[in-house]
Formats: sequence, structure tokens, C-alpha cells
Amino acid sequence: MLNAVSTNLPKGLELAVVLIEPRIPQNTGNITRLCACTGLDLYLVGDLGFKLDDKYLDRAGMDYKAQVNLKHVPDFSDVLQERPDWQVLYLSSKAQKSYANVSYQPKTLLVFGPETTGLPAWVLQDYPDQAIRIPMIAGQRSLNLSSSVSVVVYEAVRQMALQ
Repeated sequence: MLNAVSTNLPKGLELAVVLIEPRIPQNTGNITRLCACTGLDLYLVGDLGFKLDDKYLDRAGMDYKAQVNLKHVPDFSDVLQERPDWQVLYLSSKAQKSYANVSYQPKTLLVFGPETTGLPAWVLQDYPDQAIRIPMIAGQRSLNLSSSVSVVVYEAVRQMALQ
């Protein structure tokens, strides 16, 4: 159990981060490091805005890349095929429901869109109950991708550790 005294995460959290077409290698490097430190799998989907051997990706991710189950797949359907029974939560600054008002279950995919555009509008239309956001002051576009992933991952980890 994760409590005020505990400083270690439980092993074997069934939680994965999915980045759809990430564009900025430093963000992906930071997220790689986060996944290494939390034991989460990381999926990179589609065309990337960088190569997987990019020096900025490596600098931000340091030597953590080798410690992460990182998969680059062509399409999001590949992730769903590999994890068919997993809860899917889509993160978008345009969603209505707060990330803090969600019950994170084991076997959850946290899906984030590209830094430049976010997830496509059809995601919100087709999956409104699975679309969540991080509250912000009105008029602001969005938080940095790696900051957003950190906020949501640690809420999910907190909830799962208490189950």
C-alpha cells in the first residue's frame, strides 16, 4: 500500500502510457524516464517527430530507455490488439471530465495525443466517457506533454496502490 510513509511503488502495476505521434524528443525522453521509474510500459504510435536514436531523446531519457518496455507500433489498433481487455482513457484539454474524477483500474491505457494538435476531435465524440482532462485556467491551451503524463500517471498509481 502506498501511504505517507511509503517511498516505493508496488511492482507489477498494470498501467501503460500511449503516445500518439509524439513530436518532441525531449518530452518522450522525460516520459521514458517516468515509465522507467514507475515500471510502466510505453507505446509510441505512428509517425514520430524524431528518430528513436535522437540525441535529445537520449539526453532527456538518460540511460532509462533500456529499463522500459518501449514499443513503437504503426497504429493504435496494434496497442488495442495487444491489450484487448484494457480500460482506455484518452487525455485531452477539450474533455469535460477531470482526471481526478476517474476510477483507475488495473489494466489501463493512458492515451495522449501529439504536442502540436492533441488527440483528434473524433475521440471526444466517440468516447466521451473515456475522455479526461487536467483542469486548467480557462483560456490556456494545455500543459506540457511530459508534465501531463506525470500528473495522470501518479494519480492512477496512487489509486491503484490503494486498491
